[in-house]
Amino acid sequence: MLSVLACWLIALSGCAQIAVRHQSPEALAEAAAEAELVSDLTVPYGIHPHVVHSTGLVVGLPGTGSDPALGPGRQTMVEEIQRHGVPQADAFLSSPNTALVNVRAMIPPGAQKGDRIDVEVLVPRESQTTSLADGRLLETRLREFVRLGGRYREGHVMALAKGSLLVDPAPEQERNPESQLRARILGGAVAVKPRPLGLTLRPSARSIRNSRRIGTAINKRFYTKQHGRTVGVANPKSDEYIDLIVHPRYKDNIQRYLEVLRSVAVGEAETQRRSRVALLSRQLLDSITTRAAALRLEALGEHGREALHTGLNSSNSEVRFHAAEALAYLDDPEAAAVLAEAVRDSAAFRAGALAALAVMDSPEAYDALVNLLDSRSVEARYGAFHALWKLNPGHPLVRGEDLNGTLTLHQVRSEGPALIHVTRSRRPEVVVFGSEITFLTPMVVDAGRHIMINGDASGQVRLTRFSTDDSERTVHVSNRLEDVIRAIVDLGGSYADVVDALSQARASRSLDCRLAVDALPSRGRPNRRTEGQMAESDTRSPQAADDAGASGLGRLRPASWPAAEPGEP
Repeated sequence: MLSVLACWLIALSGCAQIAVRHQSPEALAEAAAEAELVSDLTVPYGIHPHVVHSTGLVVGLPGTGSDPALGPGRQTMVEEIQRHGVPQADAFLSSPNTALVNVRAMIPPGAQKGDRIDVEVLVPRESQTTSLADGRLLETRLREFVRLGGRYREGHVMALAKGSLLVDPAPEQERNPESQLRARILGGAVAVKPRPLGLTLRPSARSIRNSRRIGTAINKRFYTKQHGRTVGVANPKSDEYIDLIVHPRYKDNIQRYLEVLRSVAVGEAETQRRSRVALLSRQLLDSITTRAAALRLEALGEHGREALHTGLNSSNSEVRFHAAEALAYLDDPEAAAVLAEAVRDSAAFRAGALAALAVMDSPEAYDALVNLLDSRSVEARYGAFHALWKLNPGHPLVRGEDLNGTLTLHQVRSEGPALIHVTRSRRPEVVVFGSEITFLTPMVVDAGRHIMINGDASGQVRLTRFSTDDSERTVHVSNRLEDVIRAIVDLGGSYADVVDALSQARASRSLDCRLAVDALPSRGRPNRRTEGQMAESDTRSPQAADDAGASGLGRLRPASWPAAEPGEP
C-alpha cells in the first residue's frame, strides 16, 4: 500500500513539474504580478451630474413677459418677492416686463462650494411670455428634489442663480419663436454646497478592515493641503463608504481621477510591485492595452515614471499619447512635446492632450500651448487659449479686458489666420486671434433689438441706441473690431447683442474672418489605430476633421446661432 502511495505522489510531482515547465515566462510574470486593486473592491459614488431647479422671476423685459396663472408657482414667487421686501408683490408679478420661469442647473461631479455653473432658463408651456431677450433673472435658490413615498419633495438649497439672460441672437427674419423662450446665464449659479465624491465598497468586500486598507493605500499615493496641513484624499467613513477629496491636479478631470484612484493596488509587497511594473511596461507598448497600463503606471506615481518614459519613444502614436498623458498628471515636463503633437495631429486625442497640458506647471507646457495658438486648427487654437487661461488667468497672452462686467475681451497675438471665438458656456467672452481685425464697410447690422450699427465707406462706424421713450444715443468709433465691441457695451448692450452683431456681420460678409462658437474639442471620438502616425477620428486630414466636426458650431449652438463655415455640418 505504501509503495502504491509513493508511486502516486511521484507521478503527481512529475505532472506538476510538467505543468510548470509548459507555462511561458510571460504567464509566470503575470501570475506573480497579480495585485488586488481598489477597483476590485469598490465602485465610484457621486459620478453623475446633479440636476437642481426652482421657479424664478425674470425682470427687465420690454413688454414681452406675462402675468403668470394662479398656481403653486405663482404663490411661491409671491412669497419670494415678499421675502426681498418688495411691496405689492402681486402687482409686480403681473407686469408685462416680468416673467415666471423654470430655472435649472447641472452641478458636475466633484463640484466645490463657490464653483460657478451654467444656468438654463425656460418659459413654462402654459405661459403667455413671448421672449426672454433683454431679461435678467433675480436671485433664485436652486434645490435638489428627492422622491419620498411616491412624491417629490424639496431638498437642500444647492446653488444660487442670477444674472443677465443669453438668448438666441439671430436676426429677426431668422429667429425661431421657440428659441426666444429659453436662455442661458453663463456661469450664473454659484454652488453653496460641495458635491460628495467617494467610493462604495462592493457588498462582498464590506468591512472596517477593508475600508481602512483602501484608504491607507490611496493616501500613500494621493494627498493634498488643507488649512496648511498635508492630508490624504481618502477618508474611510464606514465599512461601506470612503469619502474623497478632489486632488487639485484632477479638479477638471474627475473621471480620470477616479480611474487612477481605482487603479491603486491594495497591500502590495515590494517584490510584487516590481513584477507588476515589468508587466505593465510590456502592456504599455501594446495599443490594445496601452491606456489601462498607463493609468495603472500613473497610479504607481514615481514607481511608474520610468516605464512611462519608455512609452514616449514608441513608434506607435497611441502609445506615445497615453504615456505622455499619464506623465503630465505626474507633472513630468517631457510629456509636453508629445501632447502638443497630439493636439496638432489627432482629433481623437486632442481633448485629452489639452486637458493634460492644462495641469502641468512647467515652462515646457507653457511653451507648447503658446506655440499652439498659431495652429491652423480652430480647436487647437482655442483649446490652447483655454488651457493657458486655466493655468494662469493673469498670463499676458490671455488676461483679457473686463467690459463693465458684461463680457471679457481677449486679444491674442497669433500668427495663424484671423479668428474670432465666442462661447455659450462657462463665461461670456470674445477671444480675438490676430491683430487689426476690422469690419468691412459700408455695412448695416443690428446688435440686438435696440442698437443699430452703420459703417460708412470711409471706415467710420456709427452706433445708435434707440429707447422706448423715442430718445437716441449715438457714438462714433473706428471700424476696428475691438472699438465696435466696446461701443456696444458702453451703449448698454449685452453679450448676446455683441454675438448678434458679429453673427450678422459674418453672414453679410462685413467680417472677413472665421467666427467660431464653443470650439473646445469633445472627448470620446473614435480613432483608427495606426502604426507610426497619430490616430485620427476618420480618414480625413486632421484639419478636415477639425473643420467638419470639431468647432462646435453645429453641435452646441441653438438653431439660429452663427452659421457653420463651409465644410462644417
